[in-house]
Amino acid sequence: MPVVPLTLIISLLLVFTFVVCFIGERNRSRHSSAERDSLLPLAPEGRASAGRPTEPPAL
Repeated sequence: MPVVPLTLIISLLLVFTFVVCFIGERNRSRHSSAERDSLLPLAPEGRASAGRPTEPPAL
């Protein structure tokens, strides 16, 4: 049955991917806190936001 080894390989790849992403997120979150991350959407974006043009389009 080639299905069982294939299933095991795919499962191990998914586990490896999850572990790598989990460790990366854990290392990234050491430099910030949950409170800071929750306020990121409210932070100013700089000179102009990406969705709003600063001047009207030329006709």
